[in-house]
Amino acid sequence: MMDGTGGSGQKITPLARELSRIFSSYNKHSNLLKKNLKETNKFFREIKQNYSNSCAAAGPGASVIEAGHLGCFSFLSHEEEYLQATVGCVPYVIILGQNCDAKYQVLNSLLGERLLPVTRLGQGCGAEAGCKRRRLRFTYGRQTRLSLALPGQYELVHQLAAHRGRWETIPEEDLEIGEACEDPAHRVAELEVTLHHQLLQEAKILVVPCPEVQLVDDALEDCFRNIVPILVYAISEETLTQPQLDDIQRVKDNIMFPMCFVKVPSISQPGQDSSLEPTCKTGRAAEREKSALYQQLASDGFLGNGPGNCSCGAPPQQQAPAAKPQSSLCEAFEKLPRLLAPFAKQVLQNQQVEAASKLNMVHCRCLDIFINQAFDMQRDLQITPRRLDYTREKESELYQSLMGIANRKQEEMKDMIVETLASMKEELLEDAANLEFTDIIVPPNGEPISSKDIKSCIRQIQELIVLRLNQAVANKLISSVDYLRESFVGTLERCLHSLEKQHQDTSAHNVTSNHLKQILNAAYHVEVTFHSGSNVTRLVWEQIKQIIQRLTWVNPPAITLEWKRKVAQDAIESLSAAKLAKSICSQFRTRLNSSHEAFAGSLRQLEEGHTGRLEKTEDLWLRVRKDHAPRLARLSLESRSLRDVLLHGKPKLGRELGRGQYGVVYLCDSWGGHFPCALKSVVPPDDKHWNDLALEFHYTRSLPKHERLVDLHGSVIDHTYGGGSSIAVLLIMQRLHRDLYTGLKAGLTLKERLQIALDVVEGIRFLHGEGLLHRDIKLKNVLLDKQNRAKITDLGFCKPEAMMSGSIVGTPIHMAPELFTGKYDNSVDVYAFGILFWYLCTGSVKLPEAFEKCSSKDQLWNNVKKGARPERLPLFDEECWQLMESCWNGDPFQRPLLGIVQPRLQSIMDRLCNTHSERRSTHLEDSA
Repeated sequence: MMDGTGGSGQKITPLARELSRIFSSYNKHSNLLKKNLKETNKFFREIKQNYSNSCAAAGPGASVIEAGHLGCFSFLSHEEEYLQATVGCVPYVIILGQNCDAKYQVLNSLLGERLLPVTRLGQGCGAEAGCKRRRLRFTYGRQTRLSLALPGQYELVHQLAAHRGRWETIPEEDLEIGEACEDPAHRVAELEVTLHHQLLQEAKILVVPCPEVQLVDDALEDCFRNIVPILVYAISEETLTQPQLDDIQRVKDNIMFPMCFVKVPSISQPGQDSSLEPTCKTGRAAEREKSALYQQLASDGFLGNGPGNCSCGAPPQQQAPAAKPQSSLCEAFEKLPRLLAPFAKQVLQNQQVEAASKLNMVHCRCLDIFINQAFDMQRDLQITPRRLDYTREKESELYQSLMGIANRKQEEMKDMIVETLASMKEELLEDAANLEFTDIIVPPNGEPISSKDIKSCIRQIQELIVLRLNQAVANKLISSVDYLRESFVGTLERCLHSLEKQHQDTSAHNVTSNHLKQILNAAYHVEVTFHSGSNVTRLVWEQIKQIIQRLTWVNPPAITLEWKRKVAQDAIESLSAAKLAKSICSQFRTRLNSSHEAFAGSLRQLEEGHTGRLEKTEDLWLRVRKDHAPRLARLSLESRSLRDVLLHGKPKLGRELGRGQYGVVYLCDSWGGHFPCALKSVVPPDDKHWNDLALEFHYTRSLPKHERLVDLHGSVIDHTYGGGSSIAVLLIMQRLHRDLYTGLKAGLTLKERLQIALDVVEGIRFLHGEGLLHRDIKLKNVLLDKQNRAKITDLGFCKPEAMMSGSIVGTPIHMAPELFTGKYDNSVDVYAFGILFWYLCTGSVKLPEAFEKCSSKDQLWNNVKKGARPERLPLFDEECWQLMESCWNGDPFQRPLLGIVQPRLQSIMDRLCNTHSERRSTHLEDSA
């Protein structure tokens, strides 16, 4: 019995309890998703604001991120719309059905009490059945309360029958819309029922009205904003009518969510055997005995073809993680809990998995942009100063080479001018005789012309001779410069173009390149272009004047072929080869000096601009590595871990397998379809460790699978780790047989040890090929399978070189000396492999003597920096010793590349194993 002020006293049913647990888990994960989405939006806003301000302050070209990728740090429009509409949706159980009594029976079953009257089961629903029942909404409240309200608006002042006294079921007159009711607001109002019920604390329930009151698609139109619907369709008849099928189709088209069809039992008649319920058949028998209702729903496409649609009401089979939930039919009403709870879980899980996957995809996309930009910035910081030094050095070499040519060539040019004039004399005289003068009219009958015209004729003959002479001189000079052009132009010009392109001051673009071109073209400027003011031209004109003076004391001559030859002959004889050569080389040097000084000045200006730009780039690189990327990586870890726990659940921790500096490793029988597994729990002590772990997890998770690396299956964030005292990240990995430390203690053959060395090199090479450094190669981070093949594990320190902050990480005896400086590259892994190879060659885990003597970690580090290395043992093969020595060389640049180490190892293995086999065969023969 209940009244308007009392609380419900019903017991919670197993179905309600299970649904309540499912909805509670959904809401918990929904809160995590909402928090992550909110933090992601906040991060994007701050990134845009910070970089927009930086752009405004620094001007154009200040940073590659601001210029090219700022717009990428946001959701795409369709992603944002989807996430805003999906994340944080409230779970709603929406009950539809053939008639009100069928719907009410499902509602009563959900809440565990006969709350709604079920009296006319099978009599239909609508005007012809005299049924016009309104929409019902059930929500949580501390007390039971009924009210009429306009959906989403306000409560109507109306005296309900339930308010007038105690009631077992909600009075029918409160459910019905009376024929005499003329108030439009009262007719469309829904009956809101608040109950103190565990299920309603986590979800809400909606019962749609009769079709006579409101069409189903109109009734649901305002119900699907910010909710995730669990659609239940109650059926009381053996089949559905066509209008009912049409209603279902409209719901399917508009909502795109699966539906759980439920066959409710008919009211028992006297003498009826209620035990005659459908039983579950399998195979061909099940196909033959499927009910007409099942066949009708399946033929109309309302039931999926996959597993889980047995009409007897058996629970759906476990679907693949990425499979979409499908509509199901339950024809055995007492088995509704076995079907509805898994159905609701699949619907809710699918909604959240898609949202978490979409969110994580955005995180990874933006994180990869950060990482790629960090590589670009690191490259810029390293390459730009080298380019500037290279440009200055090569231009200086070019200048000195060209000046050397100018100084050396003067004597050669003098000789060359004399030789050229001698060899070309007859040709020049002939060309002069046949020269057609411009702007002068020569009388055809040999009559004399004016002195002015004579001077013009002489000048044109001189110009012809000087032109030919200049061509010969220029060709000689250019042939000396051409090899320098080929040597310098390509690399030097490309280097300058790159520097000028990055320069912030667009007005300075190409200035330095132009000065370089002037240097290279200095030889070409003496090619034919002796202007009127040049030294060479003045010299020639002085000699022309002397010729004119010798010719003007006689009467003006007639312009004949002999006269032209005579003028050319005098001009050639009067030219001074020494003076011409000196003038040409002097001009060449003057142009070189001028261009060289201009180049040096513009390069200094270019360098100053790059210095300011690189300071900003370094600051941005620091922010990307230490703030932006780790912060975004943590959001990515959270979204990915949420997806993993939604799909596969929280892993169960088995016995402890081992402890390290940064976590505990447990046995895990199976998780996510993988078995057996190992589970590493890491409890980050602060935000910095959280973010660093997240960034390292991103690198590891982004790696393609490789047979020489231990697989990382997934991650889960455990908010109740250690009894709820801390939050841990659980990394679920492939479990192998043992680690290399244990393997060496147990004993491994030489062939096995050399194969392990090859496996480790292959794994490190793969990491380096992906742009990552491991930084902690050691015995315990190499795992062995049952065939003693090796895989590298514990990528906790794994990072791209561009994202390293110079932190000192690793295991002391395996750490290269430069690790202590904070400036290192992937050769530190080559060093660590050299130490590991020493252990493999010894076949034991005993410390090298040089390290065993150290009483502390600091003493060990100091000795390593001073050159202390493992000792050579008598059993070592010479080639093995040389290989390990080269790997642990104190100079990183002297260590071999792993692409060279791998074939050397293979050669050693082939040689030693063949020798061992031959010795064994010989020993067996001798024994025989």
